[in-house]
Order: sequence, then structure tokens, then C-alpha cells
Amino acid sequence: MNREKLTNYDIIIRPLLTEKSHRMMGEGKYVFEVNPNANKGQIKEAIEHIFNVKVEKVNVINVKPKPKRRGIFVGKSRRWKKAIVTLKEGYVIKELMPEI
Repeated sequence: MNREKLTNYDIIIRPLLTEKSHRMMGEGKYVFEVNPNANKGQIKEAIEHIFNVKVEKVNVINVKPKPKRRGIFVGKSRRWKKAIVTLKEGYVIKELMPEI
């Protein structure tokens, strides 16, 4: 298998900022959309490198495409991967914290 190596900035696509993810930030958990080819170890390494924090654990969820319809045209939404990253005690990602 000749896959090109993913860099840390290729692995993390964007943070997911929703009401639920904001509640989880209080527990030290952050939610990101990640590259579908990335594994837990790569995600952990990327988060630690980009945000300069220590990661305790990573949970990943493969989000399946949902059927969509626009008039007579039928299709599906895209498939993507979500990662819930739990940081070690005392670490926060300041760039994602809401302004108070």
C-alpha cells in the first residue's frame, strides 16, 4: 500500500463547534473533523503537535452518509470521520475556548 504520508495539518480538518461540543469542552473533551484515513495514533500526535497539549485518549466515529433529495435528484451527503479528543488534566485548547 503506497499511501502518501499525512502531515499533522492534513489530519485535522476543522474543529466542530456546536452546543454539545461546547458543553464537552468543560469536561476537557474537544471535537474535530479529521481525515477519514487517519487513525487514533495519528490524531493524537497531530493534536499534541498543533495545540501543544497532552492527549489522554481519542474516540473516533465514522459518520455515514445520509440520503438526500432535491426534487427528482437523489443522492447522499458525504461520509466523514469525527474525533472526540480528551485532554489530560490541566490542559485546555485556548484557541477553541469561547470568549467570556
